[in-house]
Formats: sequence, C-alpha cells, structure tokens
Amino acid sequence: MLEEKRIGISGGTFDPIHFGHLLIAETLREQFRLDRVVFIPSGRPPHKPLEAVSDALHRYEMVKRAIQGNEFFEVSKIEIDRPGYSYTVDTLEELREEFGENTRIFFIIGADIVHDIVNWRNPGRIFELAEFIAVMRPGFNRDCFNRMLDDLKREYSARIHTAEAPLIGISSTIIRDRIKKGLSIKYFLPESVESYIRQNNLYRG
Repeated sequence: MLEEKRIGISGGTFDPIHFGHLLIAETLREQFRLDRVVFIPSGRPPHKPLEAVSDALHRYEMVKRAIQGNEFFEVSKIEIDRPGYSYTVDTLEELREEFGENTRIFFIIGADIVHDIVNWRNPGRIFELAEFIAVMRPGFNRDCFNRMLDDLKREYSARIHTAEAPLIGISSTIIRDRIKKGLSIKYFLPESVESYIRQNNLYRG
C-alpha cells in the first residue's frame, strides 16, 4: 500500500512574494505535516486586468529565488504555461492527475476569501479535488465564518480546516508603493528577491 502524501498549494500573484507568504507556508507545513508546499504564481488571473499584474515570468523568478534553501518548498509554472485565464479548478485537475489519488491536496487560502469560492468556476469540483486550509486573521468574525463553513459542508461536502499563523503587516501592495516612492524594502522580502527587483527595474512605474 502506497504511503499517503500531503501536498500544500500556495497560489497567488506573488507580485512580489514577501516574508508574509513564506512565514504562513512554513507554519502550515509544520501544523498540517505537509510533505511539501508548492507555490503557484498565477498566469492570467480572471479577476484582475492584465496590465495590473507584472509579467508572469518575473513573478515566477522571484518565487524561485525566495524559496531557495527550503527543501520542502517548490515553485510550479503550471498556470503560467497554460494559455488563457488561470482558473483554480483547471489547476487542481492537473495537479490531481500529476499527484495521483493517494495524495491529499491542501489549498492554502485566507479565511476572508473562503466565502468567494462559490463564485469561482465549478466550485463543486474544486471542493472535490482539494481540502482547504483557511488562515484566520485578527478581528475575523468566527461565528459568521463557522456558519459559512457549515453551509459549504452541507452544500458541497467541503473540507475546510482552520489554522492560526503569524500574520505580519506586509503586503505586495505596500512593497510596490515603497519602491515607487524610492523607499527601502529591506526586511520586507528576501535579499535575493530585492536584488532581482532592482536588476530588472520592477515596480518603478
């Protein structure tokens, strides 16, 4: 009998990736005993104008540099290489085929995004393909959230786990704004990513 694998998926634009992304992924890797965490930079997000997101290959290269040195992290171009819009259901279908049925896929998401999954393409299939880890944020209304989880379990048999993770006040938006203003981004993200941004003159408007 094959040993069950546990794979975490961290998706997003990562524009750019920063220490907040990395800290959450590492914390959840330990909490949920994940064999590895796969970072998946989005190719062409359907909810964002194309000009609002940096070139996908730049974002991929930044993630690649950010995770160097962590043997449990890897980055995938699965959405970048697929033409058209990047839909989560398509990504999960490909990952399920790649990993096989003996792998539990855990999709990492902010608790504030869970309510929106029903608006994604084919939510029923999404909940079949993966379990979700919802990262709780300070001040989040847990009673409302728990009622929403009950509704999703009843309607979709959704498997959603809640998790606490250290949340630091860093966002990709803050980093981009600081670069535009000529301010330092040291300690916001790995030095290798900072160097890549500088070498490629990113986010300077």
